[in-house]
Amino acid sequence: MYKDNIVKDTHFEEVAEVKLDSKNRVTLGKNKSVGKTSIYKVYRNAIGQIILDPQVTIPAHEQWLFKNKEAALAVKAGLEDAKKGRLVKAPEDFSKYAD
Repeated sequence: MYKDNIVKDTHFEEVAEVKLDSKNRVTLGKNKSVGKTSIYKVYRNAIGQIILDPQVTIPAHEQWLFKNKEAALAVKAGLEDAKKGRLVKAPEDFSKYAD
């Protein structure tokens, strides 16, 4: 399966040369450039090249936001407004509903 949007940056840098172990596994070593991810999607093309795409997990109850483009755009717009100080005073004090 080939997806055009998998490769987000076409600049690749060689980071290591590795050999398969006796069980056909590859050890990647320490990966400092991506962060603290330990989950990767693995993609392989017809000639055997492999891309590891780092992944993060989200709580299941937040998944709806990633599936709802309109809601995600509204949240992004709201965060941008807040960052730029474009805020509106709430019509009532909602702190009474806080635990």
